[in-house]
Amino acid sequence: MPRLALVTGGAGFIGSNIAARLAAAGRFDVAVCDWLGAADEGKWRNLAKHPIADFLAPEQLFDWLGRREADVEVVIHMGAISSTTEPDADRIVQSNFVLSRDLHRWCAERGRRFVYASSAATYGAGEQGFDDDNALAALAALRPLNAYGWSKALFDAFAVREAVRGHAPPQWAGLKFFNVYGPNEGHKGPMKSVAAQIWPQAGKGETVRLFKSHRPGVADGGQLRDFVYVRDAAEVVAWLLETPGVSGVFNLGSGKARSFADLASAVFRAAGQIPRIDYFDMPEAIREKYQYFTEADIGRLRRAGFAAPMTSLEDGIADYVRRYLAAADPYR
Repeated sequence: MPRLALVTGGAGFIGSNIAARLAAAGRFDVAVCDWLGAADEGKWRNLAKHPIADFLAPEQLFDWLGRREADVEVVIHMGAISSTTEPDADRIVQSNFVLSRDLHRWCAERGRRFVYASSAATYGAGEQGFDDDNALAALAALRPLNAYGWSKALFDAFAVREAVRGHAPPQWAGLKFFNVYGPNEGHKGPMKSVAAQIWPQAGKGETVRLFKSHRPGVADGGQLRDFVYVRDAAEVVAWLLETPGVSGVFNLGSGKARSFADLASAVFRAAGQIPRIDYFDMPEAIREKYQYFTEADIGRLRRAGFAAPMTSLEDGIADYVRRYLAAADPYR
């Protein structure tokens, strides 16, 4: 009899890909906690191809957990305010820290496993590198650039501190997602990946626009990011559920920084088009806090036993474009 996995934020981008991966494997029945919004925005379609066992709204969460306590084996907490430009810090901390804390405690008290979304935004500008050191002192030394990143760093420190004190769930894992792209992100608007944002123009061979560089020695379009395919993110979660002895905070990226120009060129080539890229000035409001380099050190994840290769940028973009963005039905 399959046990129950609850995925919060399970109709969202990463959450729906995790729900799809787990539902396909069949070991777990999958319940989703989320808001769907307007029917014509298509968020419900992120789930429409998969056998979801139950669905609940976030305001029903703890009542539902009380009723289904005996069935739930793992809580996969992907629900969050993920916008780095959200202006309401109280709303951010209530969603990203307080709710996460309460779910963590629910799992710890009942012996249930807990996997949650952290973020590479915890590293701020990256002056100290991107080492997912779980020491409390290392976590306290991070300086995120916005309230979103701070809320995620705050919870990482809480989870590690609780583990040190012996108050952790039997398995717990925080995943510091880097720049994730892939199917089921259409509802995200301006927070979509750059690949999804430029697709309407690149798919037709039209010129796309990227930020100019405002740093000496960095070419326009040469800003570097760790782009990770969402399929790999879902695979890591599935591996964790098959490896209950692994706990901790882990980077989740490809392990290889690539430029935005590389990304855009890969989208054009996947569509069979010649790359056409123009550059425009970055808004002054974000220039001082703009990251010019991110790259996940995935050594801890590898040492923990995750051995599957990460998808290359070219292969991931080709799969995303041909199977989803260019398809009549773009949903996974």
